[in-house]
Amino acid sequence: MNILGKIFQKKEPLVPVDLSFLGGDIHSHLIPGIDDGSPSMSDSLVLAQGMVDLGYQKAVTTPHVMSDFYRNTPEIIKKGLLQLNGAIKNAGIKLTVEAAAEYYIDYDFLKKIGNEELLTFGQRYVLVEFSFVEPPRNMKEAFFELQTNGYKPILAHPERYLYWNQNPKELLELKDRDVLFQVNLLSLFGNYGPEICRAGEFLIEHRLVEWLGTDMHHANHLINLKNYQLKASLVEKIHQLPLLNQNLL
Repeated sequence: MNILGKIFQKKEPLVPVDLSFLGGDIHSHLIPGIDDGSPSMSDSLVLAQGMVDLGYQKAVTTPHVMSDFYRNTPEIIKKGLLQLNGAIKNAGIKLTVEAAAEYYIDYDFLKKIGNEELLTFGQRYVLVEFSFVEPPRNMKEAFFELQTNGYKPILAHPERYLYWNQNPKELLELKDRDVLFQVNLLSLFGNYGPEICRAGEFLIEHRLVEWLGTDMHHANHLINLKNYQLKASLVEKIHQLPLLNQNLL
């Protein structure tokens, strides 16, 4: 196809996506005031009701745990969850909320494994993330230690690590090591740009995804999810994935 043909070729139309088929979400930042997510309890209630409106029945909220930025402890997170659930109950919002964490694999993370009980959900699933600049040097060691200690690691939003986009070899090696992948719904919506969108589509097309997550932080994310549209062919591929979200219910 020549250049003009590429310019004028018909794009695949977008279709609305009903997210209720997921039932449960494993990645959000609903507890107010402890990371870069919801800034206040009133905002948290808007997000919680928004998740119900989207068709979710359960959310595992996952505050950041970072040695240099968000030094959240299990005690801080559990206290925040208790307050959040109290407010949700008083507001009459029909959403079950549990808490785990989104652990940043940094120099301090390995010390936590085996020395303290990590916040998990389900069958000892633990959500982890990387730097967006480069993969952690202790990446393989961290996953080995997690699995040796009985955890089942889930890598948050692998599509957002652009250093793997041209050469996904290391990413594919993690799959061989039984690391589960969670793609952000907003990545597929184009929220983080076209390159990340394409990376998310690649992971779905190659059936490398076990979890889809909102990674909801604020009202703009909720607005985008309420207007959620994808290519029909991609929606079909998503429904063919071995997703585990429904297992949360």
